[in-house]
Amino acid sequence: MRSDEVLIVIGAGHAGAELAVQAREAGWLGHIALVGDESALPYHRPPLSKAYLAGVTPLDTLALKARATYEKAGIELMLGRRVANVDRTAARVSFEDGQTMAYSRLAFATGGRPRPLPAAAAGADAADNFHYLRTLADVDRIRSRFVPGSRLAIVGGGYVGLEVAAVAVKQGLKVVVLEAASRVLARVTAPRVSSFYEQVHREAGVDVRTGVQVDGFELDRESRLVTRVHCSDGERVDCDLVIAGIGILPNTELAAASGLAVDDGILVDACSRTGDPSIVAAGDCTRYHSALYGRSIRLESVPNALEQSRCAAAALNGKERIHDSVPWFWSDQYDLKLKMVGLSQGHDRLLLRGSVEERSFSAFYLKGDRVLAVDTVNRVPEFMLAKRLVAERIVVDPDRLVDDAVPLKALLPAA
Repeated sequence: MRSDEVLIVIGAGHAGAELAVQAREAGWLGHIALVGDESALPYHRPPLSKAYLAGVTPLDTLALKARATYEKAGIELMLGRRVANVDRTAARVSFEDGQTMAYSRLAFATGGRPRPLPAAAAGADAADNFHYLRTLADVDRIRSRFVPGSRLAIVGGGYVGLEVAAVAVKQGLKVVVLEAASRVLARVTAPRVSSFYEQVHREAGVDVRTGVQVDGFELDRESRLVTRVHCSDGERVDCDLVIAGIGILPNTELAAASGLAVDDGILVDACSRTGDPSIVAAGDCTRYHSALYGRSIRLESVPNALEQSRCAAAALNGKERIHDSVPWFWSDQYDLKLKMVGLSQGHDRLLLRGSVEERSFSAFYLKGDRVLAVDTVNRVPEFMLAKRLVAERIVVDPDRLVDDAVPLKALLPAA
C-alpha cells in the first residue's frame, strides 16, 4: 500500500466504522474517508429499539468509537454527506452537493433501510405520528410521543416490533401489535417459541393480533395524524401513534448503478470482495455464499457486519481473511434475553431443553442429528456452547440433548 492512495468507505454504521479503523490497523497507509449521511458519530443501533427508546441508555453512550479514535487512526469523518454516484471507470464518487472525490479503493457499507408498508397503506407516511424505526432521529421523534395512556399500533411482530412493544407497555402505553403472519417471529423461530413470546407479551398487557393484514390508515381532517389503522378483515384500530417494523431492504442502489453484481445484496466472496478488485463490501447490504449452510445468504446482524468488515479490511491490504463464523443474533424483551445462533431453515425437528414455563429454555433446530440453529432464552452459558454445536457440525444424541440433567458441555467432543 502507498501513502498517496485513498480509501473511501460509504456508510458509517457498524460495518463502515469498523472497516475504516480495521483497514488502518491492517496496514493501510493512505488517506481514509468515512462517509455517512447522518451527522452523528457512528453509533450502536441495537439499543435504539430497547434501552435507548426506554430512556435507560443515554445518547452519549451510543457512539461506536470515540471521536479521538478516528483522529488517532487518521480517518476523515465526512458525516452528514450522501454519495449520489460511483463512477468505477474514473474511480471517483460524486456527492449530492456536487463535489467529487477520487479513490484508490472503495468500500460499500451502506446497510439497509426500513421496508415500506405496501402501497395501499403508504398514504400515512407523511403523518406526524407515523414512524419507522432505524435511526437516532426516528427514535427521538417516537420518544416524544411515548405518553402513558396513548394508543400505540405496531405493524409487524418481528424483533423490532416486539422490542418496542415491551418498552411501550412498561411505560404505560396501550399497545396493539398487528402481524400479517400467523404468528410473531415467524421468519426466525419455530411455532413453539413464537407462542411463548406471544403469551409473554399478552401477559404484560400487549394486544397481540396475528394473521392481520394492514391495508390502510385513516387520517384526521388536516391529514397530519393517523387516527385509525384499517385491516383487511374489516377491523379498525384506533391509535395515537403508529410504528411500522416489517423488515429492512438492503441499500444496494449505488452499487447496482455502478455495475456491481447485486441480488438482494451486493454479491461478495468469503473475503468480502466484490467483482471489482478495487471494491469491497460488508454488512447488511451484502450477500455471500455460506460454506456452513451451503447456500447464499444475507444477514442483518451486527456480529456479521463486524466480521465481514475485518475481512474486507484485510482484503484492502492484500491479505486474505475468510469469513466463516456462525451467524448469531439477540433480542431483549422484558426480563428475557433471547440469543440465537445459526439459521434454522431446513430443520426437520425441534427439541426443547429446560422449562418454557420458568422462562429458561433452549430450542434446538435439528436436521438429522446435526444442530442447525439454537434459540436460547435466559441461558447465556448454553448459548456459548451452542455456538460450537452449530459451527463444528457436531453430531448429538437427541435424548441427552433434551435432558437438562446432562450438562450441554458433555455433548461436545473433548478438546
